[in-house]
Amino acid sequence: MKEEFLLGKYSVAIVGATGAVGTKMKEMLENSSLPIESIKFLASKRSAGKEISFKGVTYLIEELVNDSFEGVDIALFSAGGSISKQYANEAVRRGCVVIDNTSAFRMEKDIPLVVPEVNSEALKNHQGIIANPNCSTIQMMVALEPIRQAYGLDRIIVSTYQAVSGAGMSAINELKTQTSQMLAGETKVEANILPCSGDEKHYPLAFNALPQIDVFSEDDYTNEEWKMVNETKKIMEDDTIKVSATCVRIPVMTGHSESVYIEIKTDQVTPDDIKNILSQSEGIILEDEPKEQIYPQALTSVDKKEVFVGRVRRDLDVTTGFHLWVVSDNLLKGAAWNSVQIAERLHAMSLVRVNN
Repeated sequence: MKEEFLLGKYSVAIVGATGAVGTKMKEMLENSSLPIESIKFLASKRSAGKEISFKGVTYLIEELVNDSFEGVDIALFSAGGSISKQYANEAVRRGCVVIDNTSAFRMEKDIPLVVPEVNSEALKNHQGIIANPNCSTIQMMVALEPIRQAYGLDRIIVSTYQAVSGAGMSAINELKTQTSQMLAGETKVEANILPCSGDEKHYPLAFNALPQIDVFSEDDYTNEEWKMVNETKKIMEDDTIKVSATCVRIPVMTGHSESVYIEIKTDQVTPDDIKNILSQSEGIILEDEPKEQIYPQALTSVDKKEVFVGRVRRDLDVTTGFHLWVVSDNLLKGAAWNSVQIAERLHAMSLVRVNN
């Protein structure tokens, strides 16, 4: 049975509490500055009744239904776009603020798409739903916004090296199975999920790199690539920035890496100028000592909230061009932590409608 406890002010719900991101949301809330009075964990009927612990208190997972949001002030959604579309507006109608981690609402005109280090002011315009950007977009925005503020930003070309955890627990488990099968010398390797569960063909990720995340769309870019393009322009409120992306899934469990090329609008800027700005920016840790082989790595980003930036160097041919290597835990800053940060900012800015 649920045990009652009082931590403060808000009633909070996590939708998709048993998933990879939902689990991390719970962990982030346990150490959050957000004042929580009560909490509930929502999932499918299949998971209902299972026990879950929060701050040493045992709860029962509840089945997600419309009435789940009665009396809830803040709901963190991470159960898939179809679930968000079905239940988010129901939650808002009941006086709840929804922070949605899916792609369901990101590009809707009147719904803020927020990275707290970049555009917290957009929260002032929320009408009940706030969208969490794509994981690969979030870490790039954190790294590039300080540079944009100082020197302007004309062009972005990004290639991502994305961890399998971004595709969910089933993809993680399949990669483990594939790796064991290949190491055992088996000729038939299981591949039922990646590069995209909804597409016709599936390929092994173990000891491989798949240049497809999500299905292919307009101009032979995948949906993941279009997300990075369109979300960047929306978050930075600048449709003139030229953005192109190539998104690749690699056999890393957690931690997205990105090779980012930018062209700024200011001449006579040095790599040291950019490093100095990055080292003083919120949410960024600069790891850039090439002579000592110090640079961001996926392994060392795991369970850390920050975005790590290194390999900052000038392009050899374009005087306003620079290259960066950007790494972050995709389940934390790329999803759960960014969502909880948004909740904390809503509280700090008095933008949560609290139910009596």
